[in-house]
Amino acid sequence: MRFKDLSFRYKIPLRATFLVLITAVTLTSANVAREYDQLRNDLFANAESLGSVLALTLVTPLLHDDLWRAYEIIGMPVRHEPQAALGAEWLLVLDGEGRVYASTRPREHPVGVSGSEVGGSVARLLADYDLPALHASQAVELADASEFHLLMPIRFDGVYLGTLVLAYPKSIFVPRFHSIVVRGALVTLLVLAVLLPMSWYWGRRMADPLVQLADCMSRVGERIPQMSECRLYESRDEVGRAGTQLKLMLAALREKEALEQQIIASERLAAIGRITAGIAHEINNPLGGMLNAISTYKRHGQPEHATARTLPLLERGLLQIKETVAALLVEARLKSHPLTTQDLEDLNTLLQPHLSRRQVRVLWEGGIAGELALPSTQVRQILLNLLLNAVQAAEAGSEVVCGIECAGSVLRCRVSNRGEAIPAERLNQLFEPFVGAAGEGNGLGLWVTYQLVQQLGGSIEVYSNAMEGTVVTVILPLEEGA
Repeated sequence: MRFKDLSFRYKIPLRATFLVLITAVTLTSANVAREYDQLRNDLFANAESLGSVLALTLVTPLLHDDLWRAYEIIGMPVRHEPQAALGAEWLLVLDGEGRVYASTRPREHPVGVSGSEVGGSVARLLADYDLPALHASQAVELADASEFHLLMPIRFDGVYLGTLVLAYPKSIFVPRFHSIVVRGALVTLLVLAVLLPMSWYWGRRMADPLVQLADCMSRVGERIPQMSECRLYESRDEVGRAGTQLKLMLAALREKEALEQQIIASERLAAIGRITAGIAHEINNPLGGMLNAISTYKRHGQPEHATARTLPLLERGLLQIKETVAALLVEARLKSHPLTTQDLEDLNTLLQPHLSRRQVRVLWEGGIAGELALPSTQVRQILLNLLLNAVQAAEAGSEVVCGIECAGSVLRCRVSNRGEAIPAERLNQLFEPFVGAAGEGNGLGLWVTYQLVQQLGGSIEVYSNAMEGTVVTVILPLEEGA
């Protein structure tokens, strides 16, 4: 996996770790370099101090050509006070002609031999520097040489007598340099031990809002996630503002989705309603003819006693069919008497065969007093359809509750049962023809109920879950002047 494909919860801490490491290494390197320069400066300062004393002391032996005395002088710091020389590896005195006058290593630097013939660093010093022209000490670090050199001119009354050469091994820095590196490494590790956990902690804190935002956005696809599924960071910074805008966008999408579902359902119901209305008109016409024939026969015929009893039954049945078919006609507004208590009692009578068969009891709550300015046929059909569905869905031995309440200018009807909850995906299609609730029937009952409620200018709502069962609430406005 490429680094740029990693999650920000890892990218930010890793980048912070890299910066901490670079900073720690840079600071440690700078500290080591500074300590190295300071150590080198201290070395040459002490060498210059020692060289100045020895140069003054060597004036007399050089003037009197006292070789032995010169040897004693340059050998004294090495033999008796090695610490004063700070680890000088060897000392060498060159005379005014560039020949070896005295050396702490006489075998390597034979007396009287020209420095250029000695070879090594001495020959390179003579080749690179004009020793008689030196008027002050000169610190020299030859490339590829194993020593540092300090050139100290020996003069008397401005006359050049020779040059004192002090050589210090570069390895003298190793112990102290090692100590500096170890201290620097320990400090670096200590800093890393403190900063790395902090960088990972703050890096994760910084990345979490981005990760949450990306996770919520990734859920937007086949469906729109609910806000409970998205844990978005809330603040006024850029990430917080992006999360706020995402919330607004999701809310707008949910509203748009709900509106689209309502439009689709309305269009579907309208299309089926147009078909059903055509069928209802075709059925309604012969029904009207049969009713007219019965009415004519009753007025002008000579019915027998049995016929006289049968004709009213047929007439009432045909009228009920006509009124039911008229409910399918959205534009129809049948004329019927106002709703009374007797209509509710008739409902209870009509339900008894179904209640006995299902072993379910209807519990009536509330009621109405006197007459209500609502068409009894439509209201009775609404309640009958809802109660039949509730009885069908209720468990054997349970009860269905029907609450009726006249509150102000509306009639509120509430039908509930403790049966199996209706799945959420079916609630949106509950009032479509041939769908309805589970159970017997052709699925037109709830659709007819919906049409009747719409005719009366009311509303219908369904609530269903496993704990409370299913509750259908119908609100019907009373006609003005009631």
